[in-house]
Amino acid sequence: MATRRTSAPAPYKCTECGWTAPKWVGRCGECQQWGTVVEAAEQTGLVRTMVPVAPSAERVARPITAIDTRDAPRRTTGVGEFDRVLGGGLVPGAAILLSGEPGVGKSTLLLEVAAQSARSGRRVLYASAEESTAQVRLRAERTGALHDELYIAAETDLATILGHVDEVRPELLIVDSVQTVSSALSDGMAGHPSQVREVASTLIRVAKERGLPVIIVGHVTKDGTIAGPRVLEHLVDVVCQFEGDRQTSLRFVRALKNRFGPTDEVGCFDMTGSGIAEVADPSALFLGHGSVEPGTCVAIALEGRRALPVEVQALTIATAAPNPRRIVNGVDGARVAMVLAVLEKRAGITTSNLDVYVSTVGGVRFTEPAADLAIAIAVAGSVRNESTPQGLAAIGELSLAGEVRRVTQSSQRRSEATRLGYADLIDDRSLTLRGALNDVRRRAKSRPGEDAPTF
Repeated sequence: MATRRTSAPAPYKCTECGWTAPKWVGRCGECQQWGTVVEAAEQTGLVRTMVPVAPSAERVARPITAIDTRDAPRRTTGVGEFDRVLGGGLVPGAAILLSGEPGVGKSTLLLEVAAQSARSGRRVLYASAEESTAQVRLRAERTGALHDELYIAAETDLATILGHVDEVRPELLIVDSVQTVSSALSDGMAGHPSQVREVASTLIRVAKERGLPVIIVGHVTKDGTIAGPRVLEHLVDVVCQFEGDRQTSLRFVRALKNRFGPTDEVGCFDMTGSGIAEVADPSALFLGHGSVEPGTCVAIALEGRRALPVEVQALTIATAAPNPRRIVNGVDGARVAMVLAVLEKRAGITTSNLDVYVSTVGGVRFTEPAADLAIAIAVAGSVRNESTPQGLAAIGELSLAGEVRRVTQSSQRRSEATRLGYADLIDDRSLTLRGALNDVRRRAKSRPGEDAPTF
């Protein structure tokens, strides 16, 4: 039985006689054999093979226990808070990606890192692809970041930047930013995903081959994620996020990825007129002036591994409006609404006819559940016109049933509160919200001869 041949190759073929068919059939139409018709693969004539290559003596595989890490000691950047986030300092050959909102201070921070590294005797090359050398010099004069070992180059071509690396031979390379540098080996303009991938991979390859730490600045999109291909974050060793609010001078650097250290460390900085300054102990930034006015309570927030006391303030005002206002700043509005409902239902404190304002001191955002109890105590104090005793802090999450629940790393929060002088701590040991409010009243200073009232 013969088949009509067409210009297109038949997709199925008999393995016994070579008979072809345009579709699969159970039995060959030529030799009448069952199960011999299979899909025919088109022969291209190309045979791809890979020849194994013997590794050199220095790259031969070794037991992990025989690897010596003393050849790659960490180098301090001279900025203690940045070293904290990196896990102790720069590792030779490490590729670090620093991202953040426009104007948050990324260039100012890295210029300070470059200056401090230069003062420690290490040559630094700062490749600025967004500013001219004169603009960088003006900012360096304002922040006091001038040093002879700090070299500045304003280049947008990757090959030229690598030429500067060969000529200067730095011990630290900073590229600001990866989205404004282009390579002739890739098509597209600067910032295109293919360009970002090529520039980043080349810089990382140079860092690994020469043991040169490289810090790369990355732009972010309008939703706060790092611009460019996602592979950029996979290629680098460390991803740092520079966060801050333009209304406040406080800045945080946190590690989102770190192959050489923890990812729960946070560096705290303060933007001043003369540059960026480290804040080794930011406790005083988030506390008031020790006022005994009703409606205040101190909570212990957790930023990474660092416990910070944050003063929560509440103000309640009677209103005749059918929909009382709920204005919050620095706290989660949804959690505040839940706390108010629990206060009214479980503790008998009515807020449905009051305008409620809740805010934190210092502009810090305290949105974790550990702030629930402090918000409740502050609101209750404002409604009752009763002051919270000095030296008292509150830590706890409130449930809809009025229970005070234990929060994460409560032991660290307690030790930090004790270190800062908060002898009285209201937490999950009070069991319920009503019990916590009664504990606050019992610990408050009562008038001689009078018992402290209870809720």
